[in-house]
Amino acid sequence: MFKSIKSDLPASIVVFFVALPLCLGIALASGAPLFSGVIAGIIGGIVVGGLSGSKVGVSGPAAGLAAIVLTAIGSLGGYQNFLVAVVIAGVIQIIFGALKAGVIGYYFPSSVIKGMLTGIGIIIILKQIPHFFGYDAEPEGADSFMEVSGENTFSAILNIADNITLGSMLIGLIGLAIILFWDLVLSKKAKFFKVIQGPFVAVVLGIIYVFITNGNDGLAILPKHLVSVPIPEDASSFLNQFSFPNFSAITNPDVWVIAFTIALVASLETLLCVEASDKIDPDKNVTPTNRELFAQGAGNIVSGLIGGLPITQVIVRSSANVQSGGKSKLSTILHGFLLLISVILIPRLLNLIPLSVLASILLVVGYKLAKPALFKKMYELGWKQWIPFIVTVVGIVFTDLLFGISLGLMVGVVVILLKSYQNSHFLHIEDKSNGKHKIKMTLAEEVTFFNKGAILKELDSLPRDTYLELDLIKTRYLDHDIVEILEDFLFKAEERNIDIKLVSKRGIVENPSSFIKFFNERPKSTLSLS
Repeated sequence: MFKSIKSDLPASIVVFFVALPLCLGIALASGAPLFSGVIAGIIGGIVVGGLSGSKVGVSGPAAGLAAIVLTAIGSLGGYQNFLVAVVIAGVIQIIFGALKAGVIGYYFPSSVIKGMLTGIGIIIILKQIPHFFGYDAEPEGADSFMEVSGENTFSAILNIADNITLGSMLIGLIGLAIILFWDLVLSKKAKFFKVIQGPFVAVVLGIIYVFITNGNDGLAILPKHLVSVPIPEDASSFLNQFSFPNFSAITNPDVWVIAFTIALVASLETLLCVEASDKIDPDKNVTPTNRELFAQGAGNIVSGLIGGLPITQVIVRSSANVQSGGKSKLSTILHGFLLLISVILIPRLLNLIPLSVLASILLVVGYKLAKPALFKKMYELGWKQWIPFIVTVVGIVFTDLLFGISLGLMVGVVVILLKSYQNSHFLHIEDKSNGKHKIKMTLAEEVTFFNKGAILKELDSLPRDTYLELDLIKTRYLDHDIVEILEDFLFKAEERNIDIKLVSKRGIVENPSSFIKFFNERPKSTLSLS
């Protein structure tokens, strides 16, 4: 893990700057103490990061749970009663992991996962535009179309013109220019510019700007447009920020209902984010989902015991980690320690960071998740990929994350059922004759994303130094999700010295360099191999 510290340390700093305002904003939107969001961020980094098998996933408080938390605190009669539900939710998640419920994550179509990533990217951009111009009516971290301020995503943007803060806009533009110049030019010039990341420089300049313009009526940035971390006066007041569960509320049936709701929603959101973060991981690591549920459950138990919000894996922080070069979970753990150390030692310095500079960082993150080229690529893959993808994107933008994904999933299931009318199991034959370990996998006529879990398990179980023959002669339909699994497997096969022979009606390919290239020879409107 420490071998990649040169990549993980700078990535952890960027994730820290992304996570800090989101932790505070989600706590504010949840009607919880501000420090509860920071606690969840710290636990998500250190505890969940340490226990998780994810290389690039980052956990913390999630906007998708904010409405549930806000309602639950009121219905349960106080935050300390709510913390009991968080602890119980963590226990339920550990039970989910023991029951191997993590396999559910394999049954989300690739088109929906890509739609989720793209939708979140668009939401990040739309939600950060007002903050970029100094219009901070909505807390950071919101992802719902309807906002707590009474506006919606688009009306907030339309109201920017009457609410521009000149200083915020100016330093936001400077920060954005620095980040883009660093990313597109300087990072390619020398290793130094990869170690010291552009977002870090932008934040430092933002703090300097606040110092220099303090007292200037035209250019100064008011405290309401800066990060707002609670500032303890001494060790005692710092410790007083922690809350503890009122376990006498454990007999309240509503506590158990809310606990199960949190466990279910947090687990689904985590499994979705695991699929998404694995998808954007350049090293194509596969996260063990049952272990992830255990890690999330342990994190929620600890978070609930000391006053933190519920935790899930969060794609915004995870994608920022990947984009900043994070290679192992050390980046996640370090970002948790940075949150802890900073709120203890330098809370006043943190409160000099302009929200517009942090918005400039998130705008770049959002764009990289929702590049226009992806829309073109998904359209070219055919309507079976395009429709679930675009429904998911639109659903997320105009409702919220979970509802948008649910819409996309329903459409994806309908589309796939139209094609999956025949048995799509695959036959596995093992041959150890002649001293050579040979394995033949024969795929059936119809293979869809429903088979992702079984095929992933089969490929991961292949021993080193194996000769794999993949027989597609009878296969008439191969879902794009399966093509991507095979493509990702090529990356690992080379490391494990696995030779691959691809057999189809179009001939035999020894050790293909790209499955996607092979399958792209088919007509674009179908994945038929006949």
